[in-house]
Amino acid sequence: MAKTPKKIVEARSLRTYLTLAFVAAAFVGVLVWGGVRNIESTLIWAGITFIVSLVTIATLALSVKENPGDPNEPRLK
Repeated sequence: MAKTPKKIVEARSLRTYLTLAFVAAAFVGVLVWGGVRNIESTLIWAGITFIVSLVTIATLALSVKENPGDPNEPRLK
């Protein structure tokens, strides 16, 4: 039986962006909840953090240039 190579997970997938934004929102939500004990303020701050971090991560990902070169070939000759 021949083993088929597993698909390499893309580092720039939508799931990665949403996961990082959710983790940031959850962290801010826990901090705000510990400070004010008000669910409305907690949800507002967590929502704003989710949106801002998602836009920031996506913008930073767009600014990175992909390296189309061969990984086995040295960059400097």
